[in-house]
Amino acid sequence: MKNILIEQNPHWNNRINSSITREKLAQLIEYLPLRQVITISGIRRCGKSTLAKQAIDYLIKSGVNPYNILFVNLEQPYFLEYKHDANYLNTVYDEYLKLANPRGKTYVIFDEVQFFENWQVFIKSKYESSDIKFIITGSNSSLLSNDLNTLLSGRTLGIHLETFSFREFLDYKQIAYSNEIERITHRIAIARAKEEYLTWGGFYEVFDEEQEHIKREILISYAKNIIYQDIVPRYGIRNSSELERLFFYLLSTATGIVNYSKLAEIFDISDKSIKEYIGYFEEVFLLRRIDRYHTKPKEKIRSSKKIYLNDNGFLQIAPKHSKNLGTALENKVFNVLYANDNSVTYMREKYEVDFYSHKTLYQVAYDIEDEKTRKRELGAFKYFKSEDTQTCKLITFDTNELVDDIEVLSFDEFVLDEIGSRG
Repeated sequence: MKNILIEQNPHWNNRINSSITREKLAQLIEYLPLRQVITISGIRRCGKSTLAKQAIDYLIKSGVNPYNILFVNLEQPYFLEYKHDANYLNTVYDEYLKLANPRGKTYVIFDEVQFFENWQVFIKSKYESSDIKFIITGSNSSLLSNDLNTLLSGRTLGIHLETFSFREFLDYKQIAYSNEIERITHRIAIARAKEEYLTWGGFYEVFDEEQEHIKREILISYAKNIIYQDIVPRYGIRNSSELERLFFYLLSTATGIVNYSKLAEIFDISDKSIKEYIGYFEEVFLLRRIDRYHTKPKEKIRSSKKIYLNDNGFLQIAPKHSKNLGTALENKVFNVLYANDNSVTYMREKYEVDFYSHKTLYQVAYDIEDEKTRKRELGAFKYFKSEDTQTCKLITFDTNELVDDIEVLSFDEFVLDEIGSRG
């Protein structure tokens, strides 16, 4: 085990993480002095480990002894035979104490903590009896919320990490965008980056690869790994191929209404199973469902759901994938809104408005050059606008204008200014 701990803690040998700084690092740094356990949740491969390692770099630069910081990836094959024994986490920690001989407060980072059964019992015992600051990462929303809250109610602070934002993507591309002069100067580069980002999404390993067929292979492997590592064993799914087929079918329905009965017919299983399977996909952050807006909570719960993917890259591995940037744009606008408001809904009656969030109506259209499209999108605003929803925004690929009292915003204007100003 000593070799594994040394390999996973290169900071003990003065090696510093040099990857692109994630925007959530500021929030993580703010939480570090506090007593509570920090949880970092997010889909696999979104960068949770990297974010935790950036916190390690910050701590060392702030004067913390590197030997006082332990990082353990619990999915390392060595730990496989111990995953059913939570007491083995004590063994890991004791081995660390003997090896690094830290003095004073220690920082313990458990990466992909859900790999160990009953891990929360170990966290609770150490939290109450030791001077340890815990940071844990996980790829399952219910594990980090339900399991921890049961034992450590009020003693956790959560950070949810998405795949790279458009701002982070521009940073990766080294395209300056911080002010209007930079955006005008680099407008062509920003436009190209925008199309690439909307098409392929924000997984680092995907946009760091140049060849499209390899990008697709990476995304397919991500999806299958999540299904077979995080869903099938946890929920004891017997017909795993059926689960996989359902997920890949759902990719082609992104931004549309989920019809449980139709899906049950197609896959010859019950509506109940379909709903459960989609719930599993949500728990591991592959996709999300949103409700239709209603003033009555019960009716909102019963409403038809729309489905969106956690990352745009998954659109490219759908059985009938296309480079339809209209769907890609709507899916990404949802991701951006959801990151700021988990209760975002859609509106549908005689007309439909794509999103309702923070008393603002949002429509998404790739362009509004066609008069029929323009009339339809703007007409929906007039239908739903009320005293509670004075603000209307139409998000397009590259149009910025004011139509009556409706703001028409390009995607980059929307994410760099509108949403960017909120965090």
